[in-house]
Amino acid sequence: MPDFRSLKVVDNFYQNNLFFPMPTVIISTLCEDGTTSLGSYSLVFPYYIAGKDYYAMILECRNSSNTAQNILKNGKCALNFIKDDRKYFKEAVRLGFPGKTPAEKMKDCNLKLVGGKADGERPLILEDAYQVIECTWDDSLEDGYKSKEHIGELEGVEPPYNNFNGITSKFGCHFILKIDEILMESKYADNLRDGLKKNSFPNVPVDYGYHDSKNFWYKKFKGFSPTAEAIAASNSCSADSVMYCAERLDTKVRFTKEACEMYVKIPRPFMKAALMQVVKIAEENGIEVIDKAAAEKIAEIRKKNK
Repeated sequence: MPDFRSLKVVDNFYQNNLFFPMPTVIISTLCEDGTTSLGSYSLVFPYYIAGKDYYAMILECRNSSNTAQNILKNGKCALNFIKDDRKYFKEAVRLGFPGKTPAEKMKDCNLKLVGGKADGERPLILEDAYQVIECTWDDSLEDGYKSKEHIGELEGVEPPYNNFNGITSKFGCHFILKIDEILMESKYADNLRDGLKKNSFPNVPVDYGYHDSKNFWYKKFKGFSPTAEAIAASNSCSADSVMYCAERLDTKVRFTKEACEMYVKIPRPFMKAALMQVVKIAEENGIEVIDKAAAEKIAEIRKKNK
C-alpha cells in the first residue's frame, strides 16, 4: 500500500491541497476611464482547441477582482506571459495581491506597456512578455451577459449562478475568452516555425500558488531545460493505414502512397482531421493530387501560416 494520506479538500484546493504547477500570467484589462489595469493569475488554460469556429482560453478568478469587474464591463483583456526574471515575478506577486484599486496598483508599476494588435479599444500589453493572447469574453455562452447585472457587487453575489461562463458562485467567475490575436516575441515565433531544439524555449517561471501566509512559491527556469523524449515507433501509423484513411475522406483530392509516408507520425485519433486540413489547403491552391512534391508545398504553406 503506498504511503498516501487523505487531505480534506478546502477552498483554493489547487494551492492548499496540491503541488500544482501553473503558468504565471499578468492579465491587462481596460478600466472605464480608458486606462489599463494589471492583475496576476495562474488559473488560465486553453478551452476551445479544435472543431469550433473560434479558439478560446478560460480564466477562473474572483468576481470582485478588478480584472473580473473590467471584463464584465467591456469584455476585453490580454493574457501576458512573463519571463523568468525576479523583477517580473516580484511585480507579479505585488499585482496579484487583492484589495487595491487599479489606480493604486498601477501607480508604482514598473512594467512597460505598449499597444497590441487586436481591433477596437483594448487594454495595453506588456512589452517584455514572451507571448500575449488578446481576447474578448464570449458573453453569449450560457447567457453570460446576465452576469453584468451584478457589476459592482464586491462583497459576494447571491444565486442563481451560471455553471461555466460568467459569475459561477458567490465569489467566483469563469470567463470563456475568444482568442483575437496571439502575439509572440519574434525569436520564439521563429523557433516554432523552424522546429524546436533544447534551447528554443523561453525562460518560463512555474508557480505553485500560496502554500503559506508569507511566500508565493515558484520554480525558476534556471537549472531546468526541456528534455526531448522520442515518440515510440509503435505509436506511428503505417503508410497503408494513412492511405486507408485518405481514401475515405469526402473529397476529390487524391493522395499518393509516397505522400502518405510523410504523415505516418500523426497519431491515429488525429489522422482524419489532419488530412482534412491538408486537403483544404490543397483545394485552396488547386492541387488535385497530393504527391510528395505537393505534400512538401502544403507543408511550407502551413509553416508560413503559423
